[in-house]
Amino acid sequence: MTVPLFNIGGFTIYLFGIMIAIGVGTGYILALKEAKRKGLDVDKVSEFLVYLIIVGIIGGRLGFVLTYRPYFFLTHPLEILKIHDGGMAIHGSLVAGILFSIWYVRKYKLNFWKIADLASPGLAIGQAIGRIGCDIFGYAMARPWPWGIKVNGQLLHPVQVYEFLLDYIMFFVLWRKRDKIKYNGQLFIIYVIFFNINRSIVEFFRVGNPMILPPFTIAHLASAIFIAAALIAAHYIKKYNTIEKDEMPVQSKKGFLDIAVVVLLMAISTVFFYYIH
Repeated sequence: MTVPLFNIGGFTIYLFGIMIAIGVGTGYILALKEAKRKGLDVDKVSEFLVYLIIVGIIGGRLGFVLTYRPYFFLTHPLEILKIHDGGMAIHGSLVAGILFSIWYVRKYKLNFWKIADLASPGLAIGQAIGRIGCDIFGYAMARPWPWGIKVNGQLLHPVQVYEFLLDYIMFFVLWRKRDKIKYNGQLFIIYVIFFNINRSIVEFFRVGNPMILPPFTIAHLASAIFIAAALIAAHYIKKYNTIEKDEMPVQSKKGFLDIAVVVLLMAISTVFFYYIH
């Protein structure tokens, strides 16, 4: 149930697109702030992030096409281009983004793990904000819990709320951890593990994803693969990417303010979600 917001020149602007744009913009700004704080080339990082956003969108769409509805899109190839109708797979975005990042940093002789670390908090908050506009609801509630959302006469699990609340928590953990990491890549490893745990939890309440062995879906399998890969990567990269004390950036000490901001974002997002629906 995609929520239309307004119409411009015959084109309908939907909630999902607006929230994705706000999420991407917020993540982009935070990543640039982190690049500056760490003394990296902000212009080069900015250029990389723009390409990464484009690749992430393409990867997310292709991931959905290949995983969820391959036969339909094989017979209706032009439908692949209709992203505005919905259909993105976050794991596809992650795979495409990681592969592109490896190629890009090698070409321009950048440190992949440093770039991945600075982008991680932005990815988390961008996902949280973008999920507010998601139009996929969960299963019908067995009991009438007060936070349920009524759609077509049924009281459903608001999986969008579950996921953006978990993503905000993930953002807070990453934001507070960003100047306390012991090796380059640690923050990105935490992000990959945290996100896939979040997604696995929410997946138990979602509908529409292909089942492998009930109640586990293909998204559970993808999450398990990502977590295993992250743990293996962490074992190797921490041996060669240790951060020396003189390499550490200026540390942030705004603990209480960080908590207050995240709690406020969670409250505003929740109120807005229920208001708009």
